[in-house]
Amino acid sequence: MRRRGAVGFLVTALPYRVKVYSNFQVLIPASLVRALDIVNLRYVNITFRFKDATGTIEGARLLRTRHTDSRQFTIPKELRERYGIRPGDYIEIISIKPL
Repeated sequence: MRRRGAVGFLVTALPYRVKVYSNFQVLIPASLVRALDIVNLRYVNITFRFKDATGTIEGARLLRTRHTDSRQFTIPKELRERYGIRPGDYIEIISIKPL
């Protein structure tokens, strides 16, 4: 089935390396969302790696736009401060599991 819009990032498996946006949000591309079958989920547990540290976001809310399957989530302030995550840094998403 043909999807609407421009072709995005072709990522179909984890781990996935991604840049942190200036508002501390992280993109999960539509191809990965479909591959993991999390299209209809609102909350997930996300495990990530930053530098040598591994952290987990319990109950991360997946933000969505109207016309795409891609999702975004925000890294909580307590984790940003604990690991020293800044906008423009790269994190590696290790796992995304339903809540």
